[in-house]
Amino acid sequence: MRLSAEFPAGKIARFGALSAAAFVLIYSVAAVAGLVDFSPGLLRQVAAKWGSDAPERLLGWRAIQLDYSRNRQKLPPSAMVPMDELQGFNMLWNKVPYYSDLEHWGVEDYWATPVETMSSNGGDCEDYSIAKYFSLRELGIPAQNLRITYVRSLKLNTPHMVLAYYPAPDADPYILDNLTGELTPASARADLVPIYSFNDEDLWGAGASTFKGKSSQIRLWRELLDKMETERRI
Repeated sequence: MRLSAEFPAGKIARFGALSAAAFVLIYSVAAVAGLVDFSPGLLRQVAAKWGSDAPERLLGWRAIQLDYSRNRQKLPPSAMVPMDELQGFNMLWNKVPYYSDLEHWGVEDYWATPVETMSSNGGDCEDYSIAKYFSLRELGIPAQNLRITYVRSLKLNTPHMVLAYYPAPDADPYILDNLTGELTPASARADLVPIYSFNDEDLWGAGASTFKGKSSQIRLWRELLDKMETERRI
């Protein structure tokens, strides 16, 4: 993993501002819809690529996701995600073995879809954070309550990615991190220095309120959503 600076100020590579924003809005909604509605064609494809255990891993994730979804339906839409569910998703994806992008995908920087991460049984901090993000979005958690966040880990002295969950817009977010099974408020993670964060729609700088534009400016994010749409159509 490397820290990508892919959102040049005032410019969106290959897209106009309006068309890129529309692209991400349409694709992010489609990607979340039916996240675990795996078609027979997709299950056959992952089995051919990653072995017979790959569909079993996907169906195991699907069972957990649907169980949480049923529990979520009993709560008001605005209710905070129960801590045990946050913890459950954190641990579900943290259990996927860690591999660098170069080891796993043969490239320096690759953002895998949740299907790719679970099927291939490998990922890195970006893949874990992305998978946790879409798992929570599938529960109906609004994008405004979630931010995929690039940080620098002072302990590891390296770029790192985590998911921040905001119970309320101005709340101290909880951090879902593959480096720890504990959910802690961001204010308690002095070892993480924010670089930038984003969700389906927007992009922020190091400060939580420093608006930088639309997440469509991030090339790897657009490519990720495109891959998820392709999976959905199989």
